[in-house]
Amino acid sequence: MLMFATIVCAQQNVGFRTATISSPVVNDDNSVTFRLYAPKASNVQVIGDWSQNDGKVNMLPAENGTWEGSTSALPSEMYTYRFLVDGMMIIDPINPFVKRDVGNVFSYFFIGNGCADYYQVRNVPHGDITTTWYHSDKLNCDRRMTVYTPPHYNSSNDKYPVLYLLHGSGGDENAWNELGNIARIMDNLIAEGKAKPAIVVMPNGNASKQAAPAETYENLNYKPVMTNMLPGYKNGSYEGSFSEIISHIDATYRTVADKQHRAVAGLSMGGFHSLFISLTYPDMFNYIGLFSAGLPMEFNNSGETIYANVDDKLKRLESSDYKLFWIACGKEDFLYNANKAFMSRLDSISFKYIYHESERGHIWANWRQYLLVFIPQLF
Repeated sequence: MLMFATIVCAQQNVGFRTATISSPVVNDDNSVTFRLYAPKASNVQVIGDWSQNDGKVNMLPAENGTWEGSTSALPSEMYTYRFLVDGMMIIDPINPFVKRDVGNVFSYFFIGNGCADYYQVRNVPHGDITTTWYHSDKLNCDRRMTVYTPPHYNSSNDKYPVLYLLHGSGGDENAWNELGNIARIMDNLIAEGKAKPAIVVMPNGNASKQAAPAETYENLNYKPVMTNMLPGYKNGSYEGSFSEIISHIDATYRTVADKQHRAVAGLSMGGFHSLFISLTYPDMFNYIGLFSAGLPMEFNNSGETIYANVDDKLKRLESSDYKLFWIACGKEDFLYNANKAFMSRLDSISFKYIYHESERGHIWANWRQYLLVFIPQLF
């Protein structure tokens, strides 16, 4: 009897009913079939982030209260989705794989034989993902970062270059690993010899928040919102305090602590941050990446703020002899015109950059693929 009790209590949420349906199912032609048991529902859809049919699948009643629907063939990628059941959005209850993006949770799956192969675990040496805290005198608080160290970091005495990778509005220090799959991308690129082993640092870019939801006592009940709804948004405090992050990383990890071995890149708001961090510290970074950067159509070229006198700061950055200034944006991105306007500004002062244009819009599929192009150019 005691043995039976031990077995039953070994896992709190083990169920005795096994699901009789499977969802999602990736078919041989790379179409995907979804199933949901909802016998009382009158309308069920799949809402996903693929481009075909605008990411929608109209499901039809099948047997025994189950609804079923399939996509057309999908290209290789990591996809997120939810079910819309009579107006209510839910995750797939059969699929145990979920990810949080800002304040919502999504189910996800992979289509392989392409870029998504870099986003999944392979039989290669793995690096480590850890979190570290540092004190910011300028922001007057302790703050949390996520750090990737490459394979064999703990068994060697080698020093490594550092990529500072910044999230977008609504994100936090977890975003690039949870949604960007940076650890798997680094492991796989390093294993193929396409990237040099490097440390990747992912700080929290919300100046008024110490850490991701539930990671500090002050935000146990905090539901993430877009950063422009928080204090400190684009007031220069985050960019102005970034030297504290670099100092902590160089003091805590085995880094090659010079300009030639540092890179900074970010998506959306993180691209905006990357631009102004590189302009504020022109002798700190040899590689700068702006992914769908949240840039204004017009820059203020007067005043005393950290965002002022952009042209003069760009010229100072160029005189620092950086190695790579890389801009990427999707044709359907709502920030496409702003990024084009910024490149026209760069052209007007003969500032050197490389531009990478992709399809689609302001989505993680683009940002993950940008990493596959950007990271092999570093160090």
